[in-house]
Amino acid sequence: MGFLDNSGDIILDAVLTDAGRERLARGDGSFKIVKFALGDDEVNYANYNPSAADSAKSLEIMQAPVLEAFTNNTSLMKSKLITITRTDLLYLPVIRLNQVLGVAKDTDAGAVLVTVDETTTSDISVNEYLNGYDILGGKILRTDQGLNDSTGAAGSPQETLDTDLVETQYIVEMDNRLGGLYSPEGDPTPVSFIDDDNIASYFFSRDGIYVRDNLDTETSNQQVINGPRGTYLTLKIKASQSLKSSTYLFTLLGSTFTLGSTNYYYIDTNMRISGATTGYSVDVPVRFIKKV
Repeated sequence: MGFLDNSGDIILDAVLTDAGRERLARGDGSFKIVKFALGDDEVNYANYNPSAADSAKSLEIMQAPVLEAFTNNTSLMKSKLITITRTDLLYLPVIRLNQVLGVAKDTDAGAVLVTVDETTTSDISVNEYLNGYDILGGKILRTDQGLNDSTGAAGSPQETLDTDLVETQYIVEMDNRLGGLYSPEGDPTPVSFIDDDNIASYFFSRDGIYVRDNLDTETSNQQVINGPRGTYLTLKIKASQSLKSSTYLFTLLGSTFTLGSTNYYYIDTNMRISGATTGYSVDVPVRFIKKV
């Protein structure tokens, strides 16, 4: 990791990801770039100076060092750039974890707990967890999308969210070694792509199963979006067979902790949920646990 000097001309540093390099190395003529992404993770927009001359307002931003491009696609591009042609937007939609209508994060762990086997599930002493063993039972994980503003400036829940701001498709990424995604009814979700880092990508469209319109227009403590609401995503996580049958990955990637008076193995990971329309993403901390 390093920074590139950007004090002179503007630098655009572009590289192929590890997956792209592997496909290029095949040398069979099938390699073709059809998509690319731009990111601005290193940019601090607070350095914009509105009181300076027009030519210098964004000078400090434009001359800031640029992060050297990484070939590992999971290490960079957390904030992808999107193009919005409208010039009348004062607020953009967000995605938030609904810890009332869905499972809440454990207070001590600061993550959503997922049990991996029958013993752990039957003996756990807290109510807020995902049943990663019996996928037909237990709670769901839910995220809500819309304009959220505590002052009410973004509008009330009774207002309709503009069509082009409604999130109709979501991309969910998680470590494929640890588990897979299922519908609220317990049906397995097909994996769209698994990259070289074992990160599985899932694509969801507004289908009335995973992604639904949020038709609740009331101000309620069960809703986490204070303004106009778009859609919400619901799903379940099932632990992988490796986590159910052994402690190998727990000792390799995790550690132990105490919940109540019981000791558990655990592995912490993040599940990233991104909106395909607006580009907004949220990382949901997930902790897989197994009774010692």
